[in-house]
Amino acid sequence: MSGWLARHLQALLFALGRLVRAPWATGFTVAVIAIALTLPAGFALLVESASRVSDQAATAIDLSVYFKLETPLPEVQQRAAQLRTRPEVSTVQVITAEQALRQLQQDSGLAAALAALGDNPLPQVISLRPSASASGPAAIDALRRELAAWPQVEVVQVDGDWTRRLTAILALLRRLALTVGGLLALGVVAVVGNIIRLEIHSRRAEIDITQLVGGSPAFIRRPFLYTGALYGGLGAVLAMLLLTFGSLLLATPVSQLAVSYGSHFALAAPGWREFAALLAAGVLLGLTGAWIAASRQLAALHPRFES
Repeated sequence: MSGWLARHLQALLFALGRLVRAPWATGFTVAVIAIALTLPAGFALLVESASRVSDQAATAIDLSVYFKLETPLPEVQQRAAQLRTRPEVSTVQVITAEQALRQLQQDSGLAAALAALGDNPLPQVISLRPSASASGPAAIDALRRELAAWPQVEVVQVDGDWTRRLTAILALLRRLALTVGGLLALGVVAVVGNIIRLEIHSRRAEIDITQLVGGSPAFIRRPFLYTGALYGGLGAVLAMLLLTFGSLLLATPVSQLAVSYGSHFALAAPGWREFAALLAAGVLLGLTGAWIAASRQLAALHPRFES
């Protein structure tokens, strides 16, 4: 076991030394890998941030029950009292026609025009919010149909249609993030594979000598695999730094924009879970690219490597 660990440590240090001796080439390669990893990871963080807002809004869907103009207020209040006793209803508020008219006059600035109408053209309204357990699409639709069947009701409006549209958009963005991430992952594999291929060709004489003195295929291949893993790991670390810097740079402007729209949207900052996932993805992609290139090139140079 100690010998096995020593050989792997030797290969790791050998690969690390070659990267350090070529800082510019290593830096450019790591930068390319980091950018390829940053784009889908940043996209995923953005979708995750929007998903949090969507999940919060999904539990805040309101229904507005508009009664016919001739419906008296006591009857509306009686209906509201019935709704308050139902377990699937969280809150119930009665908005009288007079309250609605005063609010419209304040918000629209058309107080004189509305006063000239004489009769109040606005209906009595019940605004209710379902409980968290009854906020699913099927439950909301069932409640809406039940309320719309009341003889005094003119129309029932669900004020959460935008949340369903947002959920559909987020599902599309997740698919897009997976597609872009998959394409960029193939790009990382191709970049690392091409670098390993060039390195194998530049070290062909060294590989021939190692084979002649009895070096096994695994022994010859091992430094190239560590090189690919180091490229991927360093690219992941740089990508995490870029994500952290980008989230800090954009956090304040995004929050200010969200507040101007009355929202509490905030960008999700990358944490240790994201770093672990990014590091694992970088190392795995680099190792995959190195394995493919090393296996193909060494087999082409020496047919016995195919075994």
